Amino acid sequence: MNIAVVANVLGTLVLAAGATMFFPLALSVILEENEAAAAFLVSAVLCLIVAFELKNHGLQAGRLSIREGIAITGLGWLSVSFLGMLPYVFGGYMNVLDGFTESVSGFSGTGATVLKSVEALPMSVLLWRSLTGWIGGLGIIVIFVAILPQAGRGSVFMMKAESTGPTSERQLPKIRDNAKALFGVYFIFTALCALSYRLCGMDVFAAVNHACSTIATGGFSVFDDGIVRYNSPALELCMAFFMLISSGSFALYLTAFNHGIKRLTHNTELRVYLAIVAVAAVLVFADLALETDMDLLASLRYAVFHVTSISSTTAYVINDFDEWPAFSKAVLLILMFIGGCAGSTSGGLKVSRVVLLFKLTEMLVKQKMHPQMITGVRLNGQNIPDEVMIGVARYFFAYIIVDIVFAMIMVMNGLPLVESTGVSISTMGSVGPGFGFAGATSTYEELPPLCKIAACGVMFLGRLEIFTVAVMFTPEFWRRKKGW
Repeated sequence: MNIAVVANVLGTLVLAAGATMFFPLALSVILEENEAAAAFLVSAVLCLIVAFELKNHGLQAGRLSIREGIAITGLGWLSVSFLGMLPYVFGGYMNVLDGFTESVSGFSGTGATVLKSVEALPMSVLLWRSLTGWIGGLGIIVIFVAILPQAGRGSVFMMKAESTGPTSERQLPKIRDNAKALFGVYFIFTALCALSYRLCGMDVFAAVNHACSTIATGGFSVFDDGIVRYNSPALELCMAFFMLISSGSFALYLTAFNHGIKRLTHNTELRVYLAIVAVAAVLVFADLALETDMDLLASLRYAVFHVTSISSTTAYVINDFDEWPAFSKAVLLILMFIGGCAGSTSGGLKVSRVVLLFKLTEMLVKQKMHPQMITGVRLNGQNIPDEVMIGVARYFFAYIIVDIVFAMIMVMNGLPLVESTGVSISTMGSVGPGFGFAGATSTYEELPPLCKIAACGVMFLGRLEIFTVAVMFTPEFWRRKKGW
């Protein structure tokens, strides 16, 4: 492990985090939010000091290996999340644990909050809260590689450690060009989303903040009642559209731009995801229409919006789905578990893994029936290597284990089993709200301290897909002479 090179890159990451704080700092000065301005200024200065110390003890030259790439990704996310809580704490808006939980929730795209009232926060702090979600949505490392000078040839290892899904593909030959192109798509989607929200009746501040949360599929709002405040079907339809496209692979969009729109229509994962959303919306619509006193139009409106919102793991809410029939809640729980597409900003297990697991099951059944048959798994017309299939099965197992362990931690702290299971699945899937004590109209405020600490760990595991974090807890990872 080349600690000096790792320290240098981490210093640059921390410097970038500090520089980002100048946006809400400028807003706080303009709006004369003095306490917030002081909090951001002190936080930014601390970031600069930490960055200087890391770079002073770091080494600029040096090629990163897989191990350094993983260390930078894991430690980078932890460092930025820790520094991201400083404005909350220094401003007196939250204690350390709640501030860290809010920061991790933002950067991981979970969108859960520990606040009773977000409207009690100054506008500049709300902007910072939305920015944490937006930065974490595409990925701290991707944005770092796209905007700042490359960290040598090892940038690819950092991006692989941060990427989501069973496979990662490069659309352009150079890793920085690829990161810049992805960031460009991400920025354009955000700008179009903000413009659309403005046209649907939001003011500029609300439109920008909600656009950041929508494209990052984080779900932070600047209002206590969220989107319910507008009661606008047109706005909800616009939101559903942008949540839907944010659930697709941004790399796939880039490929379609370069090679034609047929790449979208021929992509198995995207087609399956859209089919899941359509079927789930029909099922929830039918259940609400038959089992509640909602009229058909309201049932359709709530079903389409919430199925899109939950499947994308954005989790905006326009109706308390905690009061829905058990069948509808079960459908939403399955959507929380599956999540969106690989390479998107959505959380969850990812649709590509679900597809591959079904194909693997089908292959094993055929092999049982015909032992001499030579079979394999194909996706998008390509053979999937055995090591990828093993990785999918391994991740599925680890995903289930983390869900179970977190649910048991909450149960041991006196929380109900069924509700704890739902919250565990939603937290691991970066959804945010679950059912019951942390449901659609509730927050994580009442969670016991141990559960909040565990939730932070689970949000990290869900965003960095478990093994990037888990490998850092093995002793051999930190041995200097261990070859990787």
